[in-house]
Amino acid sequence: MTDPDSEPGVTPGTPPASSPGPAHRSAPVPGSAVRLDGPWTHRDVAANGARFHIAEMGEGPLVLLLHGFPQFWWAWRHQLPALAAAGYRAVAMDLRGVGGSDRTPRGYDPANLALDITGVVRSLGEPDAALVGHDLGGYLAWTAAVMRPKLVRRLAVCSMPHPRRWRSAMLSDFSQSRAGSYIWGFQRPWLPERQLLADDAALVGRLIREWSGPRPPDDETIGVYRRAMAVPSTAHCSIEPYRWMVRSMARPDGIQFNRRMKRPVRVPTLQLHGSLDPAMRTRSTAGSAEYVEAPYRWRLFDGLGHFPHEEDPVAFSSELINWLQDPEPDR
Repeated sequence: MTDPDSEPGVTPGTPPASSPGPAHRSAPVPGSAVRLDGPWTHRDVAANGARFHIAEMGEGPLVLLLHGFPQFWWAWRHQLPALAAAGYRAVAMDLRGVGGSDRTPRGYDPANLALDITGVVRSLGEPDAALVGHDLGGYLAWTAAVMRPKLVRRLAVCSMPHPRRWRSAMLSDFSQSRAGSYIWGFQRPWLPERQLLADDAALVGRLIREWSGPRPPDDETIGVYRRAMAVPSTAHCSIEPYRWMVRSMARPDGIQFNRRMKRPVRVPTLQLHGSLDPAMRTRSTAGSAEYVEAPYRWRLFDGLGHFPHEEDPVAFSSELINWLQDPEPDR
């Protein structure tokens, strides 16, 4: 039976037939590459026809953390203990095709990826969650808040505008289009994957350093991300959502998605951004407020780049937790 709330014309778990990709459901990935030790617990949960790896910590209301590109759940290693100490059940999941989650041949359109996220909320036995998304994870958090509003208690998005704002900025703002040139480059077949994996995924390290502010992650941290990208099929699956975002712009499925995202977000929303972010310009992100019909808070971190949650984890975690604990977040 088709879910009445799923994207029209898209069966949950199945993207448009034109989605490319030789990826397959993964064999077990090397635990040492993605299941890194810490105060958290690792496990797998089933949702939306796939298996997802999560790292979790603490008890209380669920806060689900969604990573961006070119990272995996470990990007939230600072926020997991901070949220747990503040009285939350903090869960960081690997998106489809990344980290310890399944690498499926299809399913990388945002509607289906958002159903992955809300499916994980249900699989965890929770009535709802506060979604915290960075970069691509932020794009999907926006989408989930529109598609499944009853499952999203609050929304916090870092370094990513609302999907309609993202589309408009990429098409009409030359500066943003140039800043996002890597996304245009992803539209080529096969070559982007090879570039990502060349020299032990050296490009991953270069992108993270270039997109960071004056305090980029150290070599050891970047080495973790490079090793995670080298897990078979990860490079391809990491790129597929960006291929859909561009290739669908003039297709019926993309037009339909863009139209659906006109629905306003009706949960309290926090938008976080680094003032020095070179990948997503501040002007592009700030216009997202027009799509929120709920208390909305904008927080700009001076001197930080595209990864505020890693560049200054104390400031980021404090801002997030204070907002989560505020019973009446300001507009």
